[in-house]
Amino acid sequence: MTESAIIEFAERYDPQTFHTDPEAALDTPIGAFIASGWHTAALAMRMLVGHYISSVASIVSPGVDELRWHKPVRPGDVLSMRVEVIEARPSASKPDRGFLRSRFDVLNQHGEVVMSMVGLNLMRKRDAG
Repeated sequence: MTESAIIEFAERYDPQTFHTDPEAALDTPIGAFIASGWHTAALAMRMLVGHYISSVASIVSPGVDELRWHKPVRPGDVLSMRVEVIEARPSASKPDRGFLRSRFDVLNQHGEVVMSMVGLNLMRKRDAG
């Protein structure tokens, strides 16, 4: 996460002083320059698309639950993701697909969870034949 990326994202989507101005951020109630949580969520989505969600199997996501920002993300942080499948079940109405519920933890370089969420995906099933 770079300072310039934090500012660029925040100026477009979350223009709060503690996301847009490293100097002025020190005088805010937060007292620090940090990335927008929505920026962290967008980066998490990019990691999911690049490394977890199959373009062959993924149909759609009806949404996420339990989205939480646990720690601030700061310039210089290196983010990674841990995924745990919580549930996989077939669709009751369409036998060619099923639901996959997963917990996603975004971690910084110290292994600390900075963001977490539970996502639900509708996925194509492999042919049983």
